[in-house]
Amino acid sequence: MNIFRKRSVADFKEAIEGSGLKKQLTAFDIAALGIGSVIGTGIFVATGQGAQLAGPAVTISYIVAAITSALCALTYAELATMFPVAGSTYSYTYVAFGEIIAWIIGWNLILEYTVVAAAVASGWSSTLVGIFEAYNIHLPAMLIKSPLVGGMVDLPAVLVIAFITWLLYIGVSESAKVNNIIVFIKVSVIIVFIVLGATHINVANYHPFSPYGTKGIMSAAAIIFFAYIGFDAVSTAAEETINPKRDIPLGLTICLTVIIILYVAVSLTLTGMVPFKEIDVDNALPAALRRIGITWGSALVGVGAVIGMISTLLVTIYGQVRIFMVMSRDGLIPKSLARISKKHGTPGICTIATGALTAVIGGFLPLTVLMDLCNIGTLSAFIIVSIGVIILRRTMPNVERKFKCPGVPFTPILTVLFCFYLMYSLPGVTWIRFGVWTIVGIAIYFLYGARHSTLCDSTNNLEVNKEENKEEI
Repeated sequence: MNIFRKRSVADFKEAIEGSGLKKQLTAFDIAALGIGSVIGTGIFVATGQGAQLAGPAVTISYIVAAITSALCALTYAELATMFPVAGSTYSYTYVAFGEIIAWIIGWNLILEYTVVAAAVASGWSSTLVGIFEAYNIHLPAMLIKSPLVGGMVDLPAVLVIAFITWLLYIGVSESAKVNNIIVFIKVSVIIVFIVLGATHINVANYHPFSPYGTKGIMSAAAIIFFAYIGFDAVSTAAEETINPKRDIPLGLTICLTVIIILYVAVSLTLTGMVPFKEIDVDNALPAALRRIGITWGSALVGVGAVIGMISTLLVTIYGQVRIFMVMSRDGLIPKSLARISKKHGTPGICTIATGALTAVIGGFLPLTVLMDLCNIGTLSAFIIVSIGVIILRRTMPNVERKFKCPGVPFTPILTVLFCFYLMYSLPGVTWIRFGVWTIVGIAIYFLYGARHSTLCDSTNNLEVNKEENKEEI
């Protein structure tokens, strides 16, 4: 059993031609997918949590996380133009490192996307509940909290996941249109918050600017890196993009530029409006406006947050479905999951299964646990992608690259260092959970994936042909 067997460019071309997915997405759709995925729970919820760790210096934490994300985006853009396939990091790793490493990364991507989706749903639920409570509408605690924090199930989180699953099931074009509308709404709402809040900034709230020093800044950066997770979902849309070699890099560039500007502006405004220790962690932006007496603005931002997080959830679940689909197509998980619906042109079984798994996690685990888990899974994937760029420059120098990551190998190495430092800043218990997850994944690979891989079938057929030729001789 060759666990390091690799896929080729020809394998990808064959998979794309026979996938049955419709090519309908433009560069604008790609940028909107990235913005829709990234601007959500991160900006509406994680900003307050990061401020508790870093104080007003959470702005620097956002910049550190932004630099890491921008470096990662450069490597993603190169690989996405080389291999315009839906599998993202998983597929790139299959070419650069071989099957076992690809499986581990794919398994970690499952952790990333599923847990991120569950975290977004949990954040959406807490924001919705915060709006209700602001108007003295109190929902039963048993139905809005997970069992680990004294409830029975986070029902709003489960219901919003069910709605998104249905939307993705009926078609990618319909989903993209809904996402574009929501992105416009939530970006507009964030701009309203910045404009209103900027007129109520108290400079005294910036002192001390960094109460917990470098350690606090980096701890916050490791946590709020969650706010940037999702731009890599753009590369999972490669198979459904009209011109992926042009649109993916362009979409990523637009996406990250808009995101960085908005995050820095929001964090500066929020910590200037409210002393960082008094920020409402679960409902940061609406609560800040309500605190200064702008109740209509608070209501508007709250509703915008609730609507906006829906697009984040949509893109995240979309990315998870495509990762599942490609792993299924490769035989590492049951092939039935890759079946495309003739009516809707989407992987129907995979979409439903992903939605069900996400709903269970989002309904029964609290937001803080979810954020740490998805960060470490994502950072590990980013490290592999960065190393993959260096390796593929040497092993596949002649493959067409519409976009080349500048400064190779130094840019990917710098990316790896940033990612390792953020991983190091995460709590020890997160590493333990991550280790257990990885060990379970490796066991599943040897028990199922290695024996059912389509490359295993190809290898077996090759060996049979060799034996038949020997007999004929």
